[in-house]
Formats: sequence, C-alpha cells, structure tokens
Amino acid sequence: MFCFQCEQTAGCKSCTGNSGVCGKSSATAQAQDELTGALISLAMSGSDRYNLFIDGLFATITNVNFSTERVSGITKIINLPPYDMSKIWNANEDIRSLKSLVLFGLRGMAAYAYHARVLGYRDEKIDKFFVRAMAALGNDKYGMDELLPLVMETGQVNLKCMALLDKANTKTYGNPSPVKVSTGIEKGPFIVVTGHDLKDLEHLLIQTRGKGINIYTHGEMLPAHAYPELRRYSHLKGNFGTAWQNQQKEFDAIPGALLFTTNCLMPPKASYIDRVFTTGPVEFDGVTHINGLKDFSPIIEKALELGGYDHDIPGGTLTTGFGHGAVLGVANAVVKAVKSGAIRHFFLVGGCDGARPGRSYYRDFVMKAPADTVILTLACGKFRFNDLDLGTIGGIPRLLDMGQCNDAYSAIQVALALADAFNCGVNDLPLSMVLSWYEQKAVCILLTLLSLGVKNIRLGPTLPAFISPNVLQYLVENFAIKPITTPEKDLADILG
Repeated sequence: MFCFQCEQTAGCKSCTGNSGVCGKSSATAQAQDELTGALISLAMSGSDRYNLFIDGLFATITNVNFSTERVSGITKIINLPPYDMSKIWNANEDIRSLKSLVLFGLRGMAAYAYHARVLGYRDEKIDKFFVRAMAALGNDKYGMDELLPLVMETGQVNLKCMALLDKANTKTYGNPSPVKVSTGIEKGPFIVVTGHDLKDLEHLLIQTRGKGINIYTHGEMLPAHAYPELRRYSHLKGNFGTAWQNQQKEFDAIPGALLFTTNCLMPPKASYIDRVFTTGPVEFDGVTHINGLKDFSPIIEKALELGGYDHDIPGGTLTTGFGHGAVLGVANAVVKAVKSGAIRHFFLVGGCDGARPGRSYYRDFVMKAPADTVILTLACGKFRFNDLDLGTIGGIPRLLDMGQCNDAYSAIQVALALADAFNCGVNDLPLSMVLSWYEQKAVCILLTLLSLGVKNIRLGPTLPAFISPNVLQYLVENFAIKPITTPEKDLADILG
C-alpha cells in the first residue's frame, strides 16, 4: 500500500506494507485507490452522476470506511476502467504534491457536501466542480501553472460548500446557542453516538423517544446539543468521552450501544465490536450496518439488552454553541472590548485531534495565553483544552467553542465580520490561527483560508507529508504559513 493523506502517516512520510497507522489494511487502501481512479475516469467521461462522486470521495477519507468489499462495490457501480493512480503517486514530486492537495481537498469537501445533501441541500455548481477537478487530476499534461490555480479554486468552492452546510444545519435545526452539556451518565440503557451526522442523531432521537433509552454524544457530535431542534429531546442527556482517537479506550467497557456515523472513527476492538453499529458511509467488517432506511431497531434492542449502568456516573460540564450567529450577536461588545484594550488578541486554536505526540502543545498554548486574550476553537482539537475554565472578559467567555470541523464556516464569518467592523483586512486583525490537522477536511479548510488570502497560519503538529519542498516554499513565500514550535516562542512571536 501507499498512503500519505493523514497527519499520522508512518514516519511522517507514507504508510506502506500491510496496514496503515489508521488501521486500514493494504487491501482496503488498494480498493480506495482503485475507487479514486474509477472516479477520475468517470469525471473524464463527463458524467453527471454527482452522488457517486460525493459518496465515493467520502468513502476514501481517513477513518471512514474500512470495508474492502464495500469500497470495491462502489467501484463496480462506476463500471469504468480506473485511471492508473500510480501516474499521480510516481509523478514529479511537485505535480504529485499539487494533485494531492486538490484530491485530498475534494475528499474533505465531499464530506461537507454529503452532510448538506442528507438534509436536502445541494448546489449544482459545487457538484460540477467535483467532476471538473477530478477530471483535471487525470490530465497527465497539467503542470504547476494549471494546478496552482486549481488548488486555490478548490478552497474557494469549499467555502461555498461550507456555507451550504451551515445553511442546511441552521435551517433544519435552528441557530446554535451556547449551552452547558453534562459529561455524566445517568443510570439505565443508553446509546453513544460518535462521528458527525446530525441527521442520523435526529433519526435515533425520534426512534428512541419514550423507550427509556438515553442518548449521549461523543467527539465531534458534542456541538449537536447547541441546536434548538435537537436539544428539545429530553433524552439527549449529555456528552460521553473526548476525541475520536480515544474511542478504543473509552468504549471498551461501557454497558451501552454505540452508533458510528460518518468519519473520525477507530476500528472497534473485539471486546466491544458486538455493541457497535454503523450507518451512512461507515462500514467495518463484522459490524452490523444500518442502511439508508435508518431503521435503528437493532441498536435500540442492543441498548435495552445491555441495560446500562445501575447507578449514575457523575461528571462535569462542557460548554459549546458559540457559532457565528451567537458570536456576532455580541459583536458590539467584542468590538468595544478590543477598542478599550480589554481584549488584546484573538486566537483560533482548533482543528483535528490525533494520537501523535506533540499535540499537548495546544493545551499548553491555551493555558499560557495571556488573560486579556480570547480563544476561539472548533473541531475535535478542542478536547485538548475545553475542560479548562478560562474565565471571562467583560462578560465574554475567554473560550468559545464554535462547533464541529463542519462549522469552520462560523470562524471564517466571524473573522470577516470583525475585519469589516474594524475597516481592515483579515490579516490586519488582532487574530492568529494556530491549527492542528489530521485528515482531509482539515486540508480543504486550509485551502479555503489560503484562497481568502489569510496569512501567518501556524500548523502542526507536523507539516503534511504530501507537501513537496517547492510547494511548501510557495506557501511560505505567499502566505507565510509556518510550523508550530513551542507555545512560549509562538506566543512571544505573535504578541510581540
């Protein structure tokens, strides 16, 4: 196998051999390459089978689909000779780097398009871009002059896709508002939902209503509690556990059923695989899959059979729900606090979490940030520090959880609104981005920020293995992107 699309790739170079660091087998990796090649062939044929592009690209994101049979099944539906992916992987390193940026960005964007689609929202211009960009990947004559603009365009289209998803979420479930979420578990049967899919959570809440089963979110599902139309279900009780990479430890001994939706998942251990159920694009061999009809009876029966805890498990609280609607609702107070000097600087510290050593940097950075600074955060990277009580500045919490990685649009909207309020560019704001990355949704968010001209982004814990030295130099020269170093040095450099 050859795979270097995630941050934890072996040796910061690539995963080869029989399996990847993520747990994906070489057979599944090969099947995903064949699927990608088939999608490129489909795009080069001019096909408008847009759902196939979205579903196929989503299935190849890190930590989504671990079933070789299911991935190969999508390739068979396409029924075209796959483009030879070795032409990309063995190309000149700069061409490989730029095509990888586009491909991985498209995979991340496919996740956003998928979530919007299941809520009934789509954009034909976005659909057509998937086809055009995938066809470009199969053009062996393209050089840097053609690929660099396509990289930036991928970021631009992803902004539209994130806006579409934001509209889908808020029109369906209401505008998120700040809420304190319990981290304890009440006695009795329960189901833990992990992944990202709000629609799957809603289906489950409807089907478990009145059955004596409590529902808890995990990982990136935490922000679901902020939506009024989901919060109204009284049996949506709280949040269990932390980020995705801790699933095998956190799920090992709990007497509850587990629903895996969309991505950011770990292969289940034998000790609890019988309690795991998948749905949507997620599949593992040996795990019961709930199909598109969304009949959750099997997981409901399993939860009742397991019975849950015989006593309450105490916990604390986490606060979420500071989407762009909530933050911009107090924009006048924020602007006033900045002008008075009460708030000196904003930091966006967010992105993916992961298991590689070095991610403690982000907790240390937040803890060392001066008391007159505000921390914006989103995605599962927040679990490194969202248990901290940082206090407030003039009634404004110093730690503002803006939601899932799917909600990165909120952070962008807040930055643009602040720039407008201060009549300056985003790069002139007292705002610094200190980001962590792991998988392909982080790649497309980074491309979006670059397409908006955002500079001085600090990225870690390592730089992407698929970025060639020349492409990295281009990013440094044009966008001043840089790796994280130490919290003390980076804070000193930022704050002067």
